[in-house]
Amino acid sequence: MQETSSRQRLAGVLILLGLIAQILGFTGLVNTAHAVSYLLWLSVALLWRDIPKRSRVQAGVLMGLGLSMLLVARLVYNAEVDWPAMLQGNAFVAAMLVGVSFISLVGKQQGRKKASGKKLTGSGGILRTWLGVHFLGTILNMSTIIMVGDRLARSAPLSMPQYLALNRGLSSAATWSPFFASMGIVIALAPEMQYSHVALFGLPLAMASGLLTTLELARRFDLSNVLGFSLAPRSLLMPVVMALLVMVFHFWLTPELSIVGIITFLIPGVASLYNLREGPRYTLRRVRQHTTTRLPAMRGEISLFLAAGLLTLGLSTLVAAIAGSDWTLFESFGASQGMVSFIAIVLSALAGLHPIIGVSVLASMVSLQGGEHTLFAFVGLCSWAVGTSVGPLSGINLSLQGRYGVSGYRMMKNNLFYAGVMSLLSLGSIAGLSYLVS
Repeated sequence: MQETSSRQRLAGVLILLGLIAQILGFTGLVNTAHAVSYLLWLSVALLWRDIPKRSRVQAGVLMGLGLSMLLVARLVYNAEVDWPAMLQGNAFVAAMLVGVSFISLVGKQQGRKKASGKKLTGSGGILRTWLGVHFLGTILNMSTIIMVGDRLARSAPLSMPQYLALNRGLSSAATWSPFFASMGIVIALAPEMQYSHVALFGLPLAMASGLLTTLELARRFDLSNVLGFSLAPRSLLMPVVMALLVMVFHFWLTPELSIVGIITFLIPGVASLYNLREGPRYTLRRVRQHTTTRLPAMRGEISLFLAAGLLTLGLSTLVAAIAGSDWTLFESFGASQGMVSFIAIVLSALAGLHPIIGVSVLASMVSLQGGEHTLFAFVGLCSWAVGTSVGPLSGINLSLQGRYGVSGYRMMKNNLFYAGVMSLLSLGSIAGLSYLVS
């Protein structure tokens, strides 16, 4: 293993401080948003030369575009820009990924033991990977990608079918999970939505994703040596325990925090307690080793997420400056409007924009009444599920790219057929839900 330099070790300490600042911010005693973003961006600056060239070029382009759009919004359209806060985009997601990385302090010890359960390959293995990521991901969100992906990567480098199963298993949870980030966004934008109606159409749509993934990958790839995620008790123990703890904090202990926030502090806490069984010195040694070696190695993930956040801020600021607040896109929001909106958001995801941008911009251009809230929410969830699966700059694909080195555009190319079929199913579901709520 290549020894880290003092520059890399300093960057690791800054990343750890960014995580600590984020956790301190959850207490409400002090606003640490600026500190988190500045610490993480400074670590990226220190690690910039170590980032793989492809990721470095992509991050640089995203940063340049985001900053340019902010400048245009300010200088051409006289928009208000909070310059000190311009680096905050996606900082909370990056901090969550840093927190999730501490699961390796438990996983490495468990990894020395031979996992129980028969190794499963073929289409059955793909289906189990999809099922494991999907149902654990409904609660643990994006951290599931890392948990399951790292476990699969212990046997051999991940293959494209495994990447696609991870991607689709998690992205499809957006259609129905009440704990997914997408649901929190659409509830905020359409507060009168009826969850039972959304789940009635969203859950079957997610199951169709699993069936399509299994059949399509079995047809396109030789899966005879592609290992699937084991659903044996030992493999599921850590994710299930974490999911239960997240639920305890979400419903009883810290209901004011989002699922992402809970995961950010919970996984490092559990990992530290786990290691304390061996004593404080042992725990500190492992945390120090993790800080100086593993955290600097996250430079690809952190840089891409922060750069994409700057792009999102620049684009949303420019769109708001150009469109203004008085214009309304639709007089009413029905099936046809929902379908057009879905297609537009998915196409924007293909162009590299996160669906949250399209959904948020759409919300600012429509006036919803009655059942339109539910239909709008479902359109947002479907476009999120399809858009994040195929979009090269979605959080899921950025995480896979930063952690495992797979190209986001390669993922997009391999997901085009899947996205097309899921889009047709989504459009049909939008029409059906429109009839139900009208």
